[in-house]
Amino acid sequence: MDFNVKKLASGAGLFFTRAVQFTEEKLGQAEKTELDAHHENLMMRADCTKNWTEKIYRQTEVLLQPNPSARIEEFLYEKLDRKAPSRITNAELLGQYMQDAAKEFGPGTPYGGTLIQVGECERRLGAAEREFIQMSAISFLNPLRNFLEGDWRTITKERRLLENLRLDLDVCKTRLKKAKVAEAKAAMAPDFQETRPRNYVLSASASALWSEEVEKAEHVLRVAQIEFDRQAEVTRLLLEGISSTHVNHLRCLHEFVEAQAAYYKQCHFHMQELQKELGRLPNAFALNSTHSMTTAGSASEDISSPVDTDTLKIEEVQAPATGTRKAKVLYDYDAADSSELSLLADELITVYTVPGMDSDWLVGERGNQKGKVPVTYLELLS
Repeated sequence: MDFNVKKLASGAGLFFTRAVQFTEEKLGQAEKTELDAHHENLMMRADCTKNWTEKIYRQTEVLLQPNPSARIEEFLYEKLDRKAPSRITNAELLGQYMQDAAKEFGPGTPYGGTLIQVGECERRLGAAEREFIQMSAISFLNPLRNFLEGDWRTITKERRLLENLRLDLDVCKTRLKKAKVAEAKAAMAPDFQETRPRNYVLSASASALWSEEVEKAEHVLRVAQIEFDRQAEVTRLLLEGISSTHVNHLRCLHEFVEAQAAYYKQCHFHMQELQKELGRLPNAFALNSTHSMTTAGSASEDISSPVDTDTLKIEEVQAPATGTRKAKVLYDYDAADSSELSLLADELITVYTVPGMDSDWLVGERGNQKGKVPVTYLELLS
């Protein structure tokens, strides 16, 4: 118990002397030992690395998980050392709702069939997003967090210890300086005509005491200087390790970009496949258009459609004298039957329309080949 009290008292005294030294430095009443320029540059570089790493880490978390409540939940599970439950992505949830709605509306209807196809695509997009989040967390987020919670905490601890030793060193320098001033005053020769012999003896004794105090202060200063130099070297080595941290983070950044590129590539592929699937599904707009044209034809006998969509024979269709245009194919398209024309992305074809044909389709020609092509797959040129 006595030992703990003494230790507590010693620690309180050390803290008080450091606080006094720090305050006097701020007020300009005490000298401060400055680190060399190289050490200062290393510290500034380390602080810059920590600040920007923290910002990049936080924003990447927001990118991967925009929901703050979900981020807090994952943080709590991590602190409790428990595995967070698997969370369904928004795209997967949307896809599930679309497929459930299709069952209510009827999978055989144009709207229901389209909902099924789009819902399945959304679920694939959600699965790709979940895989991207997992890969990014492992390859990018975890290394950044390990630096902030591991390496940086060690650097901060050693820097704090270096600052304390620096304050102790400056306290020793101040104490030595004061002891030397007192020794010089005590060593001044007294005036024997005005000073009694007794005072001379006391003066000589005080001079000897101050000389002993100077020796002790010099010894304490040497010890403090050695400890400060040793800690400065340890801190310098840790700060120089920031370069290795940059190299590691660069490798992680490349992995993050690769994961992101793979994710967007998967999304693009799934959307292209969805467009192809939607092009093969029956179009409710086409049915309504055909029905309207049939009704209009029966009501007005003097206006007749030369070509009916239900009996359209592509081989009998002739290109009009005027009205043909060039079109660039945007996506690959596989013909669903013999009346359609298969397309390859980026190729140029000649297109035109015929009376009575659905507005979502055109007649396309490529050399001797002819067939219907969907408008959504084309970019009409002049």
